[in-house]
Amino acid sequence: MKQCTHADALPLPEPAPLTETCPECLRDGTDPVQLRLCLSCGHIGCCDSSLGRHATGHHRATGHPVIRTHEPGENWRWCFVDQVLV
Repeated sequence: MKQCTHADALPLPEPAPLTETCPECLRDGTDPVQLRLCLSCGHIGCCDSSLGRHATGHHRATGHPVIRTHEPGENWRWCFVDQVLV
């Protein structure tokens, strides 16, 4: 089974969210479906079910590898590079 090779390098504690919602969605006037927290820098981006797919765009622009869901009651992480749940 494939594993994430980036989780051990993430900062501790996790970075605080920089915003309450996706700033790119606010700028564009679109609604995020669900939010994701970048575990490298605290950027909040919308999920791939959202029109802008801003969390993925943030990864592509920065190379930051791992996000965590920013939805209440959820607790999973995703590594973009290794394409696995962490």
